[in-house]
Amino acid sequence: MESDGLIPSQAEPSPDLPKLLHFKVYRRRWFVLALLCLLNSSNATLWLTFAPVADETMKTLGVSLYQVNWLSMVYMVVAIPVSCGTTWMIDKWGLRITLVLGSWLNMIGSIVRMTGALATVPDWLRFPLVLVGQTVCSLAQPLVIFSPTKLAALWFPEHQRAMANMAASMSNPLGVLLANIVSPVIISSTSSFVMLLFIYSIPPTIICFLATVGLRQSVPPTPPSASAENSSSEPFVQSIKLLLKNRSYLILLLCFGLGVAVFTCFTSLLEQILCVKGYNNAFAGQCGISICLASVACSIFAVVSQMPDQKTSVAVTCCLFGLFGFAMYPVAMELSVECSYPVGEATSAGIIFIAGQILSMVCMFLLQLLARPLSSAPLSVCAVSDETLSWRVPVLVMAGLWCLAACVFVIFFNTDYRRLQAEQAATEHTPVLSGSHDHIDAAHT
Repeated sequence: MESDGLIPSQAEPSPDLPKLLHFKVYRRRWFVLALLCLLNSSNATLWLTFAPVADETMKTLGVSLYQVNWLSMVYMVVAIPVSCGTTWMIDKWGLRITLVLGSWLNMIGSIVRMTGALATVPDWLRFPLVLVGQTVCSLAQPLVIFSPTKLAALWFPEHQRAMANMAASMSNPLGVLLANIVSPVIISSTSSFVMLLFIYSIPPTIICFLATVGLRQSVPPTPPSASAENSSSEPFVQSIKLLLKNRSYLILLLCFGLGVAVFTCFTSLLEQILCVKGYNNAFAGQCGISICLASVACSIFAVVSQMPDQKTSVAVTCCLFGLFGFAMYPVAMELSVECSYPVGEATSAGIIFIAGQILSMVCMFLLQLLARPLSSAPLSVCAVSDETLSWRVPVLVMAGLWCLAACVFVIFFNTDYRRLQAEQAATEHTPVLSGSHDHIDAAHT
């Protein structure tokens, strides 16, 4: 290659020359990735703000345990009708509009929640205001949680795509981790419910400013890979039809949906399950830090969580569950795109998420129905004695569902990596151009 960047026609072309000619990457991709990670993490912390401190939420808002659980369940209820429109929006309108809109909803919801906890607000209005704020935050969830696969495909080359998707996807469980740490710490150190919600409103406000000012475009000027050129090539309705006919995708949808449902129930109900056996908020929050081996951990948890004075065993099983449960999320998102290509990335990932939310809502209702009141619970540290429940049957059901999902996936899931195959074919057949107009613009690489 000559120093002026021109490609001499008589030179023997390099195997990587088609990529250099047609595909480029830009430094700005790291800012877009960081912004999505922050937004995804922030939304997850807002989702699980109340679960690790359910007893304090009951006392402050003057509501029942069932109503407190609705502060988590509203995310699932809202996601089901909103998600279909969201997948279409991301594929049609692009990342910029959806991420900016998501950041504004995230910020507004967090501020409304804080307003509901103020002392000047009448007691009867507190819970409805907090629930309204939580509902606004839940509207942002599909906008940000469907975006990792889309961002990775549009902004990153194939050798960085899995890393980008993993970072953006894992930021959501990271938010769950932070909520389990921060909520008990703030309540124990300040004893102020208003301070808890005020602190949680700061990150969404900063992220909203960064997204509004810093996010300029949905896609880079030049695509980073062959698949990025054909992103969202199928119409939305046709994409749905293709997904419903794809056996591998449907198996992945069922297995990952069950995994999401169990994980959601685990993180939402953990404090309530453990407080009956004498484990306090701080310890429950620490276990929530680290929610085929995940099914084993879930099964062990079903046993040890019903025993008093087993802090080490409970903590270790939660760590194992978290380690392997978190890891399945980015892998499932990548698999959903690979097995369904050329369906749009937001559509293939979004439908799986919708299935997970539906199953999560069903499981939350089911597990609460299976929990039975305890006539005597001498070890209980739950806030209200008449809300003390036995969770023996629900945790066994959770373990059974997780094991079922793991077995079905291992036995029946098999797929071709369609996107990778399409990229390889496109690279092999890309014509090598020559002449003065064929510059390799590496300035933005």
